[in-house]
Amino acid sequence: MILNRHERMIARRYLLPHKGEGFIFVVAGFSTVAVALGVFALIVVMSVMNGFRADLFDRIVGLNGHALVQGYDNRLPDWEEIVEVARATPEVISAQPLIEQPLMAFANGRTEGILLRGLQQSEIQTNPLIADNVIEGDLAQVTPGSENIAIGSQLANALGAYPGAEIALISPEGRATPVGTVPRIVSYRVAAIFEVGIFQYDQAYVLMPMSDAQNLLMLGNEVGLVEIEITDPDRVGEITAPIRQAVEGRAVLVDWRQLNSALFEALEVERVVMFIVLCIIILVAAFNIASSLIMLVRAKRRDIAILRTMGASRKGMSRIFMTVGLTIGIVGIALGALLAAITLFFRQKVVDFVQLITGQELWDPSVRFLTQLPARTDPVEVAGIILVTLLMVFFFTLFPARKAASTDPVEVLRYE
Repeated sequence: MILNRHERMIARRYLLPHKGEGFIFVVAGFSTVAVALGVFALIVVMSVMNGFRADLFDRIVGLNGHALVQGYDNRLPDWEEIVEVARATPEVISAQPLIEQPLMAFANGRTEGILLRGLQQSEIQTNPLIADNVIEGDLAQVTPGSENIAIGSQLANALGAYPGAEIALISPEGRATPVGTVPRIVSYRVAAIFEVGIFQYDQAYVLMPMSDAQNLLMLGNEVGLVEIEITDPDRVGEITAPIRQAVEGRAVLVDWRQLNSALFEALEVERVVMFIVLCIIILVAAFNIASSLIMLVRAKRRDIAILRTMGASRKGMSRIFMTVGLTIGIVGIALGALLAAITLFFRQKVVDFVQLITGQELWDPSVRFLTQLPARTDPVEVAGIILVTLLMVFFFTLFPARKAASTDPVEVLRYE
């Protein structure tokens, strides 16, 4: 929208308060604040939800891979062949055997349910989700035959077990006696404590070398699962189809979507609903801009009539009021985006401050999976929010602008 010098001067004058126009200016100010709050809320909420989904996906996939080949009765006697088939499949990055079994752990008079996870030594030492999140102890001490293990931070708190402490793992697969099967109880030393950031994992996971897990569960050379990582998670069904055919009849292949379908579908639905609800805030702000412009047009009818008699065109008057409305919207967008950037940068401090003031825990990791508030801002999404806001503001300024342009100077000056 190109304005000449006189139109810019008039638009600037209408944007600033003058005597008798305080109420109009207040309404315009409220409109600016409403647009800012709408843009702020949309950017912050969408960024947090994107971050929550991405962080949750990265952590879940970091421990479980993109797909799992699971043997019947949790046993894969021919796992070496399955690993070879998986590694030979195009677009498969890695295939690793592992053991995962729910057991019980006992320490300091406390008993907790755990999820034992037996991994190859290289996987324990090189998996960044584990190796980069050790908060106490030394992960290098978790080696085959050492009877050392690593446990999650929440489990350590529940058992009162810290590096150097002994905990007993109880397996129902024990030795047979005349009175029945006696559970197998083996003591291990805690060598390291990790915190991956997903409450359920930190509360239950116990990691040990695969050979030690095989001995504890009396599996011999068998494993329970083969973890598969691929290049493109969105095409997991297509990429793993050859593996699915190869293991048919002796194992089941499940991918990350099947394992977490309810969770990720709920997140996607919530994301769409939140976007629609928050867009209503911007819609209300656009109504406020329209109402403030209508009042401004009513207050400036005499000025408009004089300008028309001096040669101002209908299009020129329309451009002036469109500029006023769009300026209010752009200022609101800029303020909202700035406030959102500051809030997202200090998001965890904001949550901690509100928790301190209210005394309520806003981010309970046992409910929300992750231990900290995540955020991941998508520039394309932010651009879309700004574009949607501008379009709303634009359409709601059309009517007041056309009303100003259609003002009849003869009728106005006749009675004023």
